[in-house]
Amino acid sequence: MASPTQKFQQNRAAAEGEAEMSFIDHLEALRWHIIRSAIAVVVFSLIAFFNKKFLFHDLLLAPSRPDFWTYQMFCRVGHFFGSTGPCEDQVHFIIQNREMSGQLAMHISTSFIAGICLTFPYLFWELWRFIKPGLYPHERKNSQGAVFFVSILFILGLLFGYYIAAPLSIQFLADYNVDPSVQNQMDLQSYFSTLTTMTLSCAFVFELPMIVFFLAKAGLVTPELMILYRKHAIVVILIIAAIITPPDISAQIIVTIPILLLYELSIYIARAVRRDRTAELNAELARTQGTGAA
Repeated sequence: MASPTQKFQQNRAAAEGEAEMSFIDHLEALRWHIIRSAIAVVVFSLIAFFNKKFLFHDLLLAPSRPDFWTYQMFCRVGHFFGSTGPCEDQVHFIIQNREMSGQLAMHISTSFIAGICLTFPYLFWELWRFIKPGLYPHERKNSQGAVFFVSILFILGLLFGYYIAAPLSIQFLADYNVDPSVQNQMDLQSYFSTLTTMTLSCAFVFELPMIVFFLAKAGLVTPELMILYRKHAIVVILIIAAIITPPDISAQIIVTIPILLLYELSIYIARAVRRDRTAELNAELARTQGTGAA
């Protein structure tokens, strides 16, 4: 039988062998991560495909109807501040399909996008499982909860895009006309493109705090740098809000405010990361000095 020392040496050698994976081993590991991710996307895409009524009528086409939650809430807010405008029939357009296979193609592509959105936390978890073995122990410790916070921010961004950014854009573009005699009849592809672009754009913009977190961990971003370029960041945020929203001042302000709050939160995160790194360096320095003195 092997002695405890020999067992320790064997386990250490095995661990070192796992850490020193060859390029082919990395490709093999990546292949299985991709396969599992693809299976998850296909499964949830099929679930979305076979729930056509909920996916389209109850979810994606809801912002095209005047009884949508966002329109009703803005109506109530308007009445609270003394607005006397009508709240019914707020959207004035007809959605049309002009291609023979347009609805089937839209059904397939939209189900695939829904599958990706539903599996995004799992997809990021698979990516994290692939990256994690290559990190140092302290890097793994500092990155705990990354999957959770990335997923939460993605979901919050989706909800903000679906309930705020997309309805404001749809309402503005649907009501806009160059002459009262021109009736708005939206193409199916155009409607879903606007809806998905607005929603997914907000979902990825909401990842700003996590992006700053990892950049601060890498030493590429500091709170002083973010404060110094805050004015420039505000201009960039206004440009982003103008891109993902229609040329409506109220809509741009509504979208700009949460992005500005995310930027301020990112400054706080960068400051907290630097504080933790300073504490770790001080502890390491004290430990080194204590060892030298001994």
